[in-house]
Amino acid sequence: MARRHLCVTKTASVFARQVLQFLKDIVPVLVCVLAVQSFVMAAFEVPTGSMKDTVQPGDRLLVNKFVYGGTTPYAIPMTSIRIPHLRAPGWRDVRRGDVIVFDWPGRRDDVEKPRQVFYLKRCIALPGDTVRIARRDVYVNGAKQALPLRGKYMRPDPLPEGYVNPDLFPPLADFNEDNYGPVTVPKKGTLINLSRDNLPAWAVFIRREGHAVSLDGDMVLVDGRPARRYKVEKDYVFAMGDNRDDSLDSRFWGFVPTEDVVGTPMFVFWAWAPDIPLTRPIDKLRSINFKRIGTVIR
Repeated sequence: MARRHLCVTKTASVFARQVLQFLKDIVPVLVCVLAVQSFVMAAFEVPTGSMKDTVQPGDRLLVNKFVYGGTTPYAIPMTSIRIPHLRAPGWRDVRRGDVIVFDWPGRRDDVEKPRQVFYLKRCIALPGDTVRIARRDVYVNGAKQALPLRGKYMRPDPLPEGYVNPDLFPPLADFNEDNYGPVTVPKKGTLINLSRDNLPAWAVFIRREGHAVSLDGDMVLVDGRPARRYKVEKDYVFAMGDNRDDSLDSRFWGFVPTEDVVGTPMFVFWAWAPDIPLTRPIDKLRSINFKRIGTVIR
């Protein structure tokens, strides 16, 4: 009996040493993978057609995170629990025209961020820029912007001026997708005048920056104190899809904090039909688009 107990103890000891050795081998690898994915590059799958024909649904992109400064994880790995994140210094700032991957801020009227979802759009305007769209033509600081090389419209004609889409940002604006603005992209330190009339346009924005806002008669209260102006605490960008008639973007849900821009895609490393499930492996393999693989994203 004692001999059997000794064998069991010895087996458990050997197993424990094997587990410990496995952890010693695998943990450094996992740390390196996490570091590369957080600060250098990561993979991203295009889920929708909002950026056609620059990218296609099903394209898998290699995203350069180093260029803007990589970040620690936004959420606990394998969960949707958000955690504070830190950003490393970047090679350069976001530029107008960059295709960007970012942490989606949520729908127009959402204060709390949703479960982490990464979006892919094009940066149209930078902090402090003024954006206006007139009969589909985009103007930034008064200068007309060319449609991206593979950008497109699906509808034959622009929406008429005077037609109002109530789902656009900001609330109560008399805009539509093709006749929009002008709006000025918030810049850190900018002072925004507040009044009873314009509070609906700015209330969610202020709350997203972490402050309580309310009305007391005609007086705006920020954190319970009367406020005639609000000082912006972050820098933001304005993002739009290249497929202008089929893109939910800043026109619908507002500005993107620059701190939430995680990188810019470099090229397509894999491409297949996203609507074919892996349970149909032959069809899935037949859908591989070899012509897309290696496509550089501009």
